[in-house]
Amino acid sequence: MMHTLSEAFPDTATDAAAVGFVLARLPRSTAPILWVQDRLSRKEAGRPYLPGIGTDRPLIMVDLSRAADVLWAMEDGLRCKALGGVIGEVWGDPAALDFTATKRLAMRSEAADVPCWLIRRAASPDLSAARERWRIASLPAAPHPHDAQAPGLPRWSLDLFRSRRRPPGQWVATYDRAADRLDLAAPVRDGTLATGDGAAGQRAAG
Repeated sequence: MMHTLSEAFPDTATDAAAVGFVLARLPRSTAPILWVQDRLSRKEAGRPYLPGIGTDRPLIMVDLSRAADVLWAMEDGLRCKALGGVIGEVWGDPAALDFTATKRLAMRSEAADVPCWLIRRAASPDLSAARERWRIASLPAAPHPHDAQAPGLPRWSLDLFRSRRRPPGQWVATYDRAADRLDLAAPVRDGTLATGDGAAGQRAAG
């Protein structure tokens, strides 16, 4: 499947769940990731915390002020087929982030076959050319198999509310870092995760 532009909307603006999910969706590779943040995203949510992310892939961090500059840097980065992914963080709903801008990113991503993600903090899901659009929220960690007092694998609530590739849906995702795999399960009505309830292990490739 050819890579393209996807968007992630954190349930709360500073939630780090979107960062973890986006990284888990990138294809396995040693290629560097271009990561671009605007000023408000950097100020309110902070820079990616590399030890917590647990990735040994090189990150090229670019700090910019305006959303327009973030979009320009992402588009320019997508000209480089040696990158393993391009991630941009934009705060709010700036005028520069319109349908035309997202269409350009999608076309560049597909032409280079490099995955591109926009993390949209404190934003509304206006018109966009992104091929997939996700709402993401943190959930309590899964139970630790050997220590009830310790946190287990990280979990997220996922809502794919628009997609041109697959039916929309909602899931609970658990990330197995050792296997580098996302396990998806349908959420149950009482808000808890039922063991083995529709779990489908997959290596999500963006």
